[in-house]
Amino acid sequence: MKTHFFSAVIMTLTTFVLLVVIYPLLVWGAALVAPAQGRGETISANGRVVGFAKVGQKFTHDAYFWSRPSAVEYNAAGSGGSNKGPSNPEYLAQVQARIDTFLVHNPAVKKANIPAELVTASGSGLDPHLSPQAAYIQVPRIANIRHLSETQVKDLVQTHTESPWLGLFGPDKVNILALNIALDQLK
Repeated sequence: MKTHFFSAVIMTLTTFVLLVVIYPLLVWGAALVAPAQGRGETISANGRVVGFAKVGQKFTHDAYFWSRPSAVEYNAAGSGGSNKGPSNPEYLAQVQARIDTFLVHNPAVKKANIPAELVTASGSGLDPHLSPQAAYIQVPRIANIRHLSETQVKDLVQTHTESPWLGLFGPDKVNILALNIALDQLK
């Protein structure tokens, strides 16, 4: 019995040190070498933090690029999709309402040309990016409202388009928060 007791105590202490001391120190050390030292990449404007680079925000004013819809209203504490399938009548009605709203605010756009990401939520509900195509389709509306040339706004989108990692992994994308901040600074 003594041998089992001491073995159990040694195993418990070893596991405790490994999981409560060493593992957290390893995770903390990895965070220190990560971008922004594990605190998240923030985006600043006018000297103050206005958002995080990896978390989407809601933009629906016509003078801004609209973001991708969110099933969780951009709540980072409760990320997730709607879990409604593409044949769910409630989901289809929601997507149709988004299409109708987009067409009202972008009358020059045809329904067939609307990128799906502008009317469907991402899996996490927090996607901060759009494809360049989804940004470019909004250019006429924004240029008209802000009294800018479409070329100026298109150049801004092109400047803020991020290429795939190593040129291979993932699609081109545009961070909508960073793009809208740059749009405000464009005068």
